[in-house]
Amino acid sequence: MKERLLIVALLIVGCTATARAEDGYELWLRYPRVEDINRLEKYRGTVNTLLVDGNTPTMRVVASELRRALRGLLGVEIASVQGIALDGVLIAGTPVASPLLTGLGLEADLRSVGGEGYVIRSVTIRGRKATVVSGNTDVGVMYGAFHFIRLLQTHQAIEELAIVERPRIQHRILNHWDNLDGTVERGYAGGSLWDWHKLPDYSSPRYTDYARANASIGINGTVLTNVNANATSLTAEYLKKAAALADVFRPYGIRVYLTARFSAPIEIGGLKTADPLAPDVTAWWAAKVAEIYKVIPDFGGFLVKANSEGQPGPQDYKRSHADGANMLAETLEPHGGIVMWRAFVYSENPKEDRHKQAYTEFQPLDGTFRPNVMIQVKNGPIDFQPREPFSPLFGAMPRTPLMLELQITKEYLGFATHLVYLAPLFQEVLRADTFVKGEGSLVREVIDGSLHGYARTGIAGVANTGTDRNWCGAVFACANWHAFGRLAWNPSLESSDLADEWLRMTFTSDAGFLAPVKSMMLASRQAAVDYMTPLGLHHLMARGHHYGPGPWVTGGGRADWTSVYYHRADATGIGFDRTTMGSDAVSQYAPPVRDRFNSLARVPEEYLLWFHHVPWDYKVPSGRTLWNELTARYCRGVEAVGGMRKTWQGLSTFVDPERFEETRAFLAIQENEARWWRDASVLYFQTFSKRPFEDACGPPAQTLEHYMSINNRYAPD
Repeated sequence: MKERLLIVALLIVGCTATARAEDGYELWLRYPRVEDINRLEKYRGTVNTLLVDGNTPTMRVVASELRRALRGLLGVEIASVQGIALDGVLIAGTPVASPLLTGLGLEADLRSVGGEGYVIRSVTIRGRKATVVSGNTDVGVMYGAFHFIRLLQTHQAIEELAIVERPRIQHRILNHWDNLDGTVERGYAGGSLWDWHKLPDYSSPRYTDYARANASIGINGTVLTNVNANATSLTAEYLKKAAALADVFRPYGIRVYLTARFSAPIEIGGLKTADPLAPDVTAWWAAKVAEIYKVIPDFGGFLVKANSEGQPGPQDYKRSHADGANMLAETLEPHGGIVMWRAFVYSENPKEDRHKQAYTEFQPLDGTFRPNVMIQVKNGPIDFQPREPFSPLFGAMPRTPLMLELQITKEYLGFATHLVYLAPLFQEVLRADTFVKGEGSLVREVIDGSLHGYARTGIAGVANTGTDRNWCGAVFACANWHAFGRLAWNPSLESSDLADEWLRMTFTSDAGFLAPVKSMMLASRQAAVDYMTPLGLHHLMARGHHYGPGPWVTGGGRADWTSVYYHRADATGIGFDRTTMGSDAVSQYAPPVRDRFNSLARVPEEYLLWFHHVPWDYKVPSGRTLWNELTARYCRGVEAVGGMRKTWQGLSTFVDPERFEETRAFLAIQENEARWWRDASVLYFQTFSKRPFEDACGPPAQTLEHYMSINNRYAPD
């Protein structure tokens, strides 16, 4: 007999929320009392009894989360009783587990939502008003429960619900660039979440809270280890540690993945080669995969970075990416695993425009990969810049499933101390039109499978979590984690709506706070572009750690790790000529996109210097010369951050002192560093333009020599 977990919420009228310090640990899963009294009373009238049918690990998660939310948001206590005969029942379960859910007309909707979707509906059962959260699986019910809680958190009406939801993308995955020594590559929030030394015998409660946060926004996979992989993570000792994490994550619908170092058969297997066509190499990987599935039965598969930035790969043996990916895919296929093969590749001896290299290597291989291989493509062709055009691979591989890779951690955007909301960046690429099947062939339709009929779909985000108490190094940095998860579930969501949702859940629903802070968030990414890389400039950061301006960076082991390679400033102008007369990167796009990017008159202004080397006195649409427009954009970025700082300063009455002060201090850092970016950049570019400044920011505070002498020896990462 199936067990039924029955909970009745008994209202305690007149409860008041207890004031307490906050440090950001609870993320968007704070459940303070609903502030609007009228709304609170409506909620209490609609939901006063909780019935969770089923006693599986996932259904226990559902019961626990709903109990916690109802207690916090509505001010109720929970008691176990037998039988129910009240209006206002909230029922959560699957039709298989809950007889109460049969005969309610849910069947058609449930057939449409698959294994992870859900239905939330206001119904009448035995003459009593009730709300149903149902799915075909326990995981679907869990996602529905978090959606229902989100309605309460954001003060939405719940009286007449008819919600039918399913994820648009199958694999919604965080990529952790965490190392086994506890460090995090491009991590700005402390050390790794995974305490490998204490695993598997001790699992921190923080692992459960991490899983709760991901489940609440629909993330269903996590790659535990850095793409610059360490073969040790595949040893028996470390597989047991990964299995302990998988056990924590499983009730939350989250699968564990690992990065596979291509040379692992040599490094930990004792072989003399890692050639993917060598029988002993294939046999070694098959045995290793079988070993993994013995300890992690629902293991998701491998993420692979190969033949990029010095990492080993099939090209070391004169084999193709398809040869390498297919060998691993063949070993995973019997177990249901996938290979996510990164397209972030570029030659150690660049002979062509780096913009072109991923397309050059992968597009000719379209259709040669096994069905359980997905190619993971960064949003742009270079490397997570503040703004890039979409990668030309999107739309160019109709026979090979492509995943979109986004960076949640802000490697090139001020790390954790700069407030830069990334939902507009994510939305910009998702809505980019590839034109490969005519107008309306959007990137989001490539990755959700609808454009090319992909059988598998996926999206990945490079995580920004760490051991800092607030998870992300700054409270506002967590908004990017939230936005990624919500867009991974539904890539058609609006940045404005996501900002509003996150602010209500993380801070308050007071309109006096919401309106100014939402405006600040939505404008923050453009502000960063302006004070860092306006008009299509890119890769101007300091060498190595990428913190602060370095447009003068030159020399070193390879040209495309320098700034001068990308901006190409000289006495005649500035910008990288990628037109048909230059590197011809434009020809990797569909003809309508190619022609627009190729034309100096038609190229979008935000990509002007990405695709064209433009004279300093060229007149841009504003009527200014390029030089004056460039300096005006830098200045505009500085002024925008000053405005953000002023806005926040007036909001102390809405925010607890701890989180208010953190944000206040970080905005002060950001304003100082925006000025640093502006001053250093315009002084450097003035050495080529030989023209005076004509903007509102005035002369730079220091000399170019001063800025070039700055050395952030211990910048994070």
